[in-house]
Amino acid sequence: MEKFGKSQSVTRVEDVRFLTGHGRYVDDIAPEGAFYAYFLRSTVAHGEITELDVADAREMPGVHLIVTADDLVAAGVKLGLAGTTVKNRDGTRGAAPLRPMLAKGRVRHVGEAVAMIVAESMTEAKDAAESILLDIDDLPVHVDLAIGGEAIHPEAPENQAFDWGLGNEAATKAEIEKAAHVVTAQVLDNRVIVNAMEPRGCYAEVVDGRLHVAFNGQGVWVTKADLAHHFDLDAADIRVTNPDVGGGFGMKAMRYPEPFCAAHAARVLGRPIRWMSERTEAMLSDTAGRDLTTAATLAFDANYRITAYHIDTVANMGAYNSQFAQPIQTDLFSKVLMGTYDVQTAYMRTRGIYTNTTPIDAYRGAGRPEAIFVLERIMDEAARQLGVDPWVLREKNFIVPAQFPYTTVSGVTYDVGDFAMVLASAGREADRAGFAARKTASAAQGKLRGQGLCYYIESILGNPSETTSVAFTDEGATIFVGTQSNGQGHETVYAQFLSDQTGIPADQVTVVQGDSDQIATGGGTGGSRSVTVQNTATLATVDVMKDSFAAFLADAEGVDASAVSFDDERFRIAGSNLTPTMLEVADMARAAGREDLLSHTARITLDNRSFPNGAHVTEVEIDPETGVVTVDRYTVVDDFGNLINPMLAEGQVHGGVAQGIGQALTERVVFDEDGQLLTASFMDYGMPRADDVPMIGFSTECTPSLYNPMGMKGCGEAGTVGALAAVTNAVIDALWDVGVREVEMPFTPHRIWQLIEKAKDDSAAA
Repeated sequence: MEKFGKSQSVTRVEDVRFLTGHGRYVDDIAPEGAFYAYFLRSTVAHGEITELDVADAREMPGVHLIVTADDLVAAGVKLGLAGTTVKNRDGTRGAAPLRPMLAKGRVRHVGEAVAMIVAESMTEAKDAAESILLDIDDLPVHVDLAIGGEAIHPEAPENQAFDWGLGNEAATKAEIEKAAHVVTAQVLDNRVIVNAMEPRGCYAEVVDGRLHVAFNGQGVWVTKADLAHHFDLDAADIRVTNPDVGGGFGMKAMRYPEPFCAAHAARVLGRPIRWMSERTEAMLSDTAGRDLTTAATLAFDANYRITAYHIDTVANMGAYNSQFAQPIQTDLFSKVLMGTYDVQTAYMRTRGIYTNTTPIDAYRGAGRPEAIFVLERIMDEAARQLGVDPWVLREKNFIVPAQFPYTTVSGVTYDVGDFAMVLASAGREADRAGFAARKTASAAQGKLRGQGLCYYIESILGNPSETTSVAFTDEGATIFVGTQSNGQGHETVYAQFLSDQTGIPADQVTVVQGDSDQIATGGGTGGSRSVTVQNTATLATVDVMKDSFAAFLADAEGVDASAVSFDDERFRIAGSNLTPTMLEVADMARAAGREDLLSHTARITLDNRSFPNGAHVTEVEIDPETGVVTVDRYTVVDDFGNLINPMLAEGQVHGGVAQGIGQALTERVVFDEDGQLLTASFMDYGMPRADDVPMIGFSTECTPSLYNPMGMKGCGEAGTVGALAAVTNAVIDALWDVGVREVEMPFTPHRIWQLIEKAKDDSAAA
């Protein structure tokens, strides 16, 4: 890795700022004197708006503006927020009903924004909201994860958003019919609420005739384009910024009504407008994650090789198409449909449905955790039914190194991998050989112990193009990047990488992100793309810098450019003892009046994505008297290719695993039959806590990616992709000996206790 990075575990430089209260989050930096925005939200899951009278509220003290959908339309604002659609199996497009910025005519989920109140204080805005006359005639509510029910959108008969398919259905069914062994499973992937540490927020202002919107998102360019579209503005008249962001996880990458409504108010009033979500408000209005159920079938030959795979999924879209919702459980899911297994006969069908619930969209992993969860659950079920060691069954079906590059049944080409090597390493690191003794020790204490394995692979997603600019200043160098940190440590890793390539001290590198005025293009952050794509662009920018500075030095010294070289720290000039650093050459260029040499830019497009993969091994201990599940041991061995900063990679895995454990053990979203969210506070929604997460063993094996010059593979979502099945498989392993055969996340104490007691009753009855 010497050529492309020193692979040093450098601590995060931004943490000093964050931990000492010097972070600059959107609610900290809203302009002084900004008015406050508050959103009146529906308390009804489905109904016709028969009255919306804001006249009295407009006269309330401190109120400057109240906005409804009709007001937006009258002002010429394009009301509908766009959501990507997929192609149905019959060639038509998925349903695309209007998703209005503010409810128009009908509300479709509790928490849907109906009106925006702008006042001098939040208290005055809330008081005015109480004076709005809102009458809604209830309509039947559909919250079940099933096709049918009262129509939510006329564009979607039976509430079906799409019916998508991939693969050869007939061939897959034929293989299943003639298979020596067939295993089926029904797999539920429960809904989760994202709950970033910092809720969503924004402010909008008009500065020198230009609209400026700041929000805590995962990139600025989509929002800039959307603002230009909705308000019919020239993009040059819009600036969008992201300040520090306290967690995103995909949820903050989406289109939401609030920034557009705030922008409208700022344009109308000529005053800055600020909005910050409260926690329950966030639970009712942020996009949620997962929420799908899958019927899966695996076919095997007599030697336990997989011959076919068939899945049929029903995925919840919530009340509307959120930005990427339709592609997540279709195209993104399919990227890793067969995981690491050598199978070329498969069929995947997914039907999306609308329900009177909060919309669903990307959550850490976005489709890939869902796909791996289904596959690794049914692999474990197959091992039990076939009487085969689950580790052996996986290795028997792995794609082997000689098969790379390997094109999967879904048309994705994996470049490289050695899955058996990683699995063997995981067995050693997890002390698989000692599990039996640990199980016996647990039994002696009246506890049930189980071990779970998940082997995952992830397809890195997002925009394959990125731009890096580097500008030299009196203080050092500034690097402008097109991604947006949500807490991943980008300021550290980008400065570190530029320092590795140029010799510029990392503490003299300033990282600038999230400003559409300073950075012309960018792909934002999502899909574990940031470090791989951005650093590839930085590498190209460094080449531009080296060539430009070499030409400058050659001209100054009267030599050919070929006589000038750079060794990652200093330039060398043949026949000269002059060995300037990058910063020294920049100073020389400045002194010579060569301002053109003080800024350098390059843009790259990767031909393909990387494919991180690895093994998660979990051991849980269950108290049968209380149903409490304790994750006692957790081991991860990942193949992330070459690492820039191993410490940051490990931190990303730790965070992802914690989120996976949370979904598996504690996080349960409950809607009642009227569409009311019963888990809309931290009193009712079980976020994982420190004592739910064990120490996590982390190590890596390396097969460098062939799809980028540094051989890197993204790591941001890997922890979650592997965690769900690993924990679930461990829980079912622990419960197997007491007769429990099926489990569903989350494994709350009451649910597990009930399963154990039912198994006892069934055994006694038999």
